[in-house]
Amino acid sequence: MESTAVNVFVQVAETGSFVAAGRLLGISASAVGKRVSALEDQLGVRLFHRSTRSLTLTAEGGMFLARGRRILAELEAAQAELSQVNLNPRGRLRLSVPLVGEPFLSVMGQFKLAYPDVDLELEFTDRRVDIIEEGFDAVIRSGDAPDSRLTARRFGALNMLLVGAPDYLARRGTPRTAGDLAQHACIQFRYPNTGKLQVWPLGEDRKAEADGERGEAAGFPLSTSVVCNNLEARIAFALQGVGIAYLPDFSIRGYLRTGQLVQVLPHCTETGIPFHIMWPSGGQVPAKLRVFIDFMRERVFPEQAP
Repeated sequence: MESTAVNVFVQVAETGSFVAAGRLLGISASAVGKRVSALEDQLGVRLFHRSTRSLTLTAEGGMFLARGRRILAELEAAQAELSQVNLNPRGRLRLSVPLVGEPFLSVMGQFKLAYPDVDLELEFTDRRVDIIEEGFDAVIRSGDAPDSRLTARRFGALNMLLVGAPDYLARRGTPRTAGDLAQHACIQFRYPNTGKLQVWPLGEDRKAEADGERGEAAGFPLSTSVVCNNLEARIAFALQGVGIAYLPDFSIRGYLRTGQLVQVLPHCTETGIPFHIMWPSGGQVPAKLRVFIDFMRERVFPEQAP
């Protein structure tokens, strides 16, 4: 049953006229009559006694008028409640987030303090979740956003850097070419989904070495001094001077700024890797998700914020 049909019926009952009801609703009297007739057919009862001079409610119409008024009142209350939610975001926000601590944890903590009525449910994983099937409101991921069922908003881009602690570099020397890494301890990342080691961007440098004096170094394997599937562990080991790590710049900004970590082989980097937040396409974006998207875009990559 359409709420518009109920509204038309209530207006006719209260004005006692198709013409007067149509004037209030901004539609023709004949359109009002058709709506009422369709509603009567749907309910299987007559709602009005009609004559050329008068229009009065039947007994069934009188019963339905009380119910119709309650229906419209409930709809009005629901609209008012949703409008309030739109002004004051609230409710559960279920997110799939990559296995990355900072700066996400700090920014999400700030978001929770700013929007205490939004309940965060976070699943930290690097697996490719099915947002729709698994009931997530949104997912944050790096790389491309190929799923046509989803709307994607880019909120920044990261760079991957090779870094080491000053005391490690003082002990072992600073690598000048990719080939030098053969003599260094490497802190590597193994993808949980595939079991493969992350590839470091050494291709161009190794090709240059193969064409030059250091050709014998081309094709070397990186050491597996430490292998783990967690970003925070790799950062911790790098800070302790265990070896050289390949890390996202946004997670180590502070350590680079204070000199606790130093970039090495700056030509061996991967730049402009996009970060997206994605959610199911279609319909309006809930207020709780809209404010979350804006909050993340402004704070995770502040230098790239629009």
